[in-house]
Amino acid sequence: MLTIQDILETNRMIKENNLDVRTITMGISLRNCSHPDVQVFCKNIYDKITRTAQNLVRVGEDIEAEYGIPIINKRISVTPIAIAAESCLTDNYVAVAMALDAAAKAVGVNFIGGFSALVDKGYTIGDRRLIESIPYALAETERVCSSVSLASTRCGINMDCVQEMGHIIKKTAELTKDRDALGCAKLVVFANAVPDNPFMAGAFHGVTEPECAISVGVSGPGVVKRALEEVKGQDFGAVAETVKKTAFKITRVGQLVAQEASQRLGATFGIVDLSLAPTPAVGDSVAHILEEMGLESCGAPGTTAALALLNDAVKKGGLMASSYVGGLSGAFIPVSEDAGMIAAVEKGSLSLEKLEAMTCVCSVGLDMIAVPGDTSASTISAIIADEAAIGMINNKTTAVRIIPVPGKNVGDKVEFGGLLGYSPILPVNKFKSDDFIARGGRIPAPVRSLTN
Repeated sequence: MLTIQDILETNRMIKENNLDVRTITMGISLRNCSHPDVQVFCKNIYDKITRTAQNLVRVGEDIEAEYGIPIINKRISVTPIAIAAESCLTDNYVAVAMALDAAAKAVGVNFIGGFSALVDKGYTIGDRRLIESIPYALAETERVCSSVSLASTRCGINMDCVQEMGHIIKKTAELTKDRDALGCAKLVVFANAVPDNPFMAGAFHGVTEPECAISVGVSGPGVVKRALEEVKGQDFGAVAETVKKTAFKITRVGQLVAQEASQRLGATFGIVDLSLAPTPAVGDSVAHILEEMGLESCGAPGTTAALALLNDAVKKGGLMASSYVGGLSGAFIPVSEDAGMIAAVEKGSLSLEKLEAMTCVCSVGLDMIAVPGDTSASTISAIIADEAAIGMINNKTTAVRIIPVPGKNVGDKVEFGGLLGYSPILPVNKFKSDDFIARGGRIPAPVRSLTN
């Protein structure tokens, strides 16, 4: 039962601390759209998406107006195209990406995710076609997001795909160099990818999901920081308890929006993702939460411990506020999308190596990292391999969204705009990994995968 105090507190969190629902994401199955003729398939998926999601944006806007809760994005995720399009008799899936883009524009969403392949253990014909199509698809479309899952605790790491993705990312950067390699900001490489992630660029509608589902991603780094200001100087037990209570309040907002949206759209209630998703706006930073715990600057010794506490407390608090929690659920640490992370890189307190260490205890991984344009494909592949290993061994989702910006070097900045923000170019270790990446094959799954 909501009290007047609850309502006032929520209103304050929205107005003063940047609390918002970052996204309502509608997941749509395309499994019944298959056809050998790629043009027929494209028509099938366009028709299904525009029919199913025709009211998504309007319903989101109605809920926003009625409850006074900012809902920043309305998005769509679909069945991984490598699966849905595999019966098409075609050499590539660029036309499919363009059909997805047209459907996204028609219904008014800002992103559509699911130009994806799941190759943890190996490739099918559809997987190969999709991966080879990624650079051209992202160069030719505006709203399509792509992801490749190439590792898991159960399967190990597909090092052949790790090697290939270094070249795919470099090609994507080259084809979108006129936009500072923006295509790479819409491409994520995963270990232990989840089927119900509402956040872009890694969202896809997993094969175990229902025909249509509504999932919500909440956000509220500013709310958590403000709450921690009230326990300044107190011990970590008080810090954890404060974060838990705050995460509970934030998640209740997401639960309300998800219930209303799914009911009005006639879709299954999927999940609420608890992730603290920052923005470049002042007062909306995960880095500033860590600094509120007592760090001089994010990246200083103690940062990983502080992030571990934050991530765990967010999960514990959020779990009590929603019947269905899923997605990634924790704290995101994207560099270009977090004002505090950007400042820490500029100060020199936060490096690529420290970010990798932080990914051991947080949600996702190396996210929105801009690096010099001359970074080699094998070095990018090796960074992916390191991050995949962290995910595989620790049985958690990790990912890499890295952007080698052509013509840029350390000391330069790159501007992506909107929620994608801007970033200094981070230095990359100059020692080579070419022979390591050239081995190929598959790194076996760890012993902990044998849990049956």
